[in-house]
Amino acid sequence: MTVRAGREFLAIPGPTTMPDEVLRAMHRPAIDIYSKEMLDLTESLLSDISKLFATKGKSYIYIANGHGAWEAALSNVLSRGDKVLVLESGRFAIGWGNAAALMGAEVEVLKGDWRRAVRPHEVEERLRRDKEHRIKAVVVVQVDTASGVQNDIEAIGKAIKASGHPALYMVDTVASLGCMPFEMDKWGVDVAMSGSQKGLMTPPGLGFVSANARALEVHKKANMSTPYWSWSEREGTENYRKYAGTAPVHLLFALRKAIDLLHEEGLENAFRRHSLLGEAARRAVSAWTEGQVLGFNIAEASERSNTVTTVTMSNGHDPAVLQRYCKDKCGVVLGTGIGDLSGQAFRIAHMGHINAPMLLGTLGVVEIGLNALKIPHGKGGLEAAVAYLGEEVAA
Repeated sequence: MTVRAGREFLAIPGPTTMPDEVLRAMHRPAIDIYSKEMLDLTESLLSDISKLFATKGKSYIYIANGHGAWEAALSNVLSRGDKVLVLESGRFAIGWGNAAALMGAEVEVLKGDWRRAVRPHEVEERLRRDKEHRIKAVVVVQVDTASGVQNDIEAIGKAIKASGHPALYMVDTVASLGCMPFEMDKWGVDVAMSGSQKGLMTPPGLGFVSANARALEVHKKANMSTPYWSWSEREGTENYRKYAGTAPVHLLFALRKAIDLLHEEGLENAFRRHSLLGEAARRAVSAWTEGQVLGFNIAEASERSNTVTTVTMSNGHDPAVLQRYCKDKCGVVLGTGIGDLSGQAFRIAHMGHINAPMLLGTLGVVEIGLNALKIPHGKGGLEAAVAYLGEEVAA
C-alpha cells in the first residue's frame, strides 16, 4: 500500500519544482529570433539578471547548465598556465577548480572542510604569501548543495581586499541566486555565475555570467576564450550573437515568467521566505538528531544554508532506505548524499518555488519514513517546524 498518488514532489536541490505559470509560459509556438519581440525579451532578461546579481557590469546568457557557466566564467578571464585558488567547502568549488585544470590552468586548493564554511582569514593569509601575484583568480561557491554550507561572500571579499592582492574574485551562485542576498558590486565580486534550475525556478539549460569592468579588462588579454563562450563574440547589434546562434526561445519564455513571479513577490520577501523555511527545516532536523542517528553535516548553525539542508545518518543506517521509502510510498523525492557524503547523508531542498505546505509536507513524509522504518530519532520534528513558523509568520 502507498499514499503516493498524484504528482511526485521534488525535494532535491535542483532541478527544483517549477511553478505551473512557468510551465505554461513555454507551451506556445516559437517566435522569429530576429523580431523586435525577441530583442526586447533578451534585453529585459539581461537587465534583470544584472539586477539579480546586483551589478552594473555586463551579463551574458548561455545555453548551458552550471558547469557550462563555470567554463564561460573561467575561459573569459584566464590564460593557460594562470594559477587559480579554489576555496574548498564541499564539492562544487572543487568541481569548478577541476574544470579550470582541464582547461589549462594551474589549480591550488585552499584546504577546507565539508563540515564548515570557508574561513576568510585563511584566504587573506594565503594571498598575502603570494608575493609575486601568481594567483590570478579566487573561486568559491556561495552555497554548496553537497555539504549544505553557506559561505560569507562579503567577508571573503573583504579579506581579499585586505590582502592587497589583485586576483579576480569569482563566485558561484547556482544554489543561492534569487534565494538570498548577493551583492556583486558591493561585495567586490569580479565575476559571478549561476544557473536557471534552482532558485530561478526554470528548467535546466540556461547559464548566466556577470562581469565587472575589471574582469572585462582582463578578458582582453585572456587566451582561454573560445568562440562559443567568448564575451567579445557576444557583443554586437545582431541579436543572435547574444546566444552565439539560435536563441533558446522557450527557456527564455520560462525565465521571463519566473523572474516576473520573483518581482511580484519582491526579492526581499523571497529572501525572507527562504530564511523562514530554511530555519523551519533546521528546527525539524534538530529535533530528530536527539535519536543519535541523524545529524547536521554543517557543524555551526550560522553556516547552514537557507536553500538546502544536508542530513547525515550514522550507526549503520542507510539513507538510501529512507529515500526509497519516501519516494515509493509517499511520492517525495529527497536529495541523495554526493561526493564525500555518498551513502552517508540525504538532502532536503528548500529553494525556489517552495512554500509552507510544500516544506511541511516534505518534513512530514520524512518523519513518516523514520517511524515506518523504525530509525531512531527525536520526536516532534514536524511540530517544531510548525511552531517556529507560527511564531515568525505574523497574523
